[in-house]
Amino acid sequence: MSEKIVEKNITVNRKARHDYFVIQSYEAGIVLLGTEVKALRQNKANLSDAYASIKNNEVWLNSAHIGVYDFGNINNHDPLRIRKLLLNKREIKKLSSKINEKGHTLVPLRLYFLNGKVKVELGLCKGKKSYDKRDDIKERDVKRDLDRYLKN
Repeated sequence: MSEKIVEKNITVNRKARHDYFVIQSYEAGIVLLGTEVKALRQNKANLSDAYASIKNNEVWLNSAHIGVYDFGNINNHDPLRIRKLLLNKREIKKLSSKINEKGHTLVPLRLYFLNGKVKVELGLCKGKKSYDKRDDIKERDVKRDLDRYLKN
C-alpha cells in the first residue's frame, strides 16, 4: 500500500512573490524546539521579513517569527531566534555559488507540515524592479476582469 502524502500549509510569504522573481525552489527541513512546533500547529508564524543565509556550509533561517506557545512555561522559545535548515551538501554548494551572483538571495516562500514534519520551501530569488511589480499588478487585474467576464 502506498502512503498518503498529507501536506498542510502553516504560512505563505506572499510578499516574497511580489518583491522577487523566484528562479528555483528547494524543500528544506528545519531544526525546531518542541514549543515551536506546538506554536506552528496554532499557525503562529510570519515569514514576511525572513531570509536565509549560508555560513560555514550550513543554511540558517533569519528573522522568521514563530510566536510564543500559549501554554508554554518558562522554557518557551525566543520568537526570532536563528534556525538551522537541513539540506544536502550538494544543494548547499549549488546554492552558495548562485547566491554569490549579484542580486540573488534565498527567501522562504512558505512553511508547511509534510506528513507531520515541518518543512520550509526556499526560493532562489532575484529582486524585482518597481516597473516589474506594476506589470504584475496589471496582469493580475486583466486576468481578474477576464475571469469576471467569462463567468457572466
